[in-house]
Amino acid sequence: MPLVLILGSHVAGSRVGGTLASLALAQSPMKIDPVHVPTTLLGRHPGWGPPGGGPVSPELFAGMLEGIAANGLFAAVDGVLTDYFASAEQVQIAARAIDAVKTANPKAIILVDPVLGDAPGGLYVGQGVADALAEHLVPRADFLTPNLWELGYLTQTSPKDLQQIHYAATALGRPSLISSVERNGEIGGMLVDGSRAWLATHEKAAQPPKGTGDLMATMFLAHVIDGQAAPQAMGLALAGVSYTVQRAQEWGAQELPIIAAGDEAWRAEPLALT
Repeated sequence: MPLVLILGSHVAGSRVGGTLASLALAQSPMKIDPVHVPTTLLGRHPGWGPPGGGPVSPELFAGMLEGIAANGLFAAVDGVLTDYFASAEQVQIAARAIDAVKTANPKAIILVDPVLGDAPGGLYVGQGVADALAEHLVPRADFLTPNLWELGYLTQTSPKDLQQIHYAATALGRPSLISSVERNGEIGGMLVDGSRAWLATHEKAAQPPKGTGDLMATMFLAHVIDGQAAPQAMGLALAGVSYTVQRAQEWGAQELPIIAAGDEAWRAEPLALT
């Protein structure tokens, strides 16, 4: 059974972050076993208002990872998925854990979802977190999954058209799946790997629930672990996101219906690549 180490938020009442990833991976056809080490403990997504809860201390975060390592699980890790970090210290601890996983299992796939901010609000993590993530995690990633705003932030550019997105993503120096890419009234993702790039889009929902980027990153990593080439993994992941958003719209769900839509989302027909 595959195993993924998730370093990210636990949000009890919302389907986002590490909570979303844990549920989605466990429900996947690959039956991926999630090991979630939370960076923050919240009651709901901050977009709903005061979330309740708070950040996990660096000492507690590091201690949980030490317990996992002591049980020999790093050698069994097939992938690491990072998302939200509450402090620069957490980022540094995560970097050391990634190095330890890679030492124990060099084939482990590291996916860094650089959760920094979004348009129009901009940066919503501390400057120290943003700087640490760029310094310590981006260079360790096998894949990056920034949204369009995060791509611009990390590269100090303002990419708008596909050529600019391709150029900016190439500057990251890692294969990158950019979310929130719009074209011809649709939305989707653009995968950039050096001189090569692929685009997949789907119908744009008026007000999709939070967590679509988290779901894309999670499903993309799962399909890569399952042996899919990155472009095909993108087409499958975005199809799953599109299906889940459609069900949320039909059912009037305010959160992504990860469980209710899960089986069909994982088996959705892959989007066409251009």
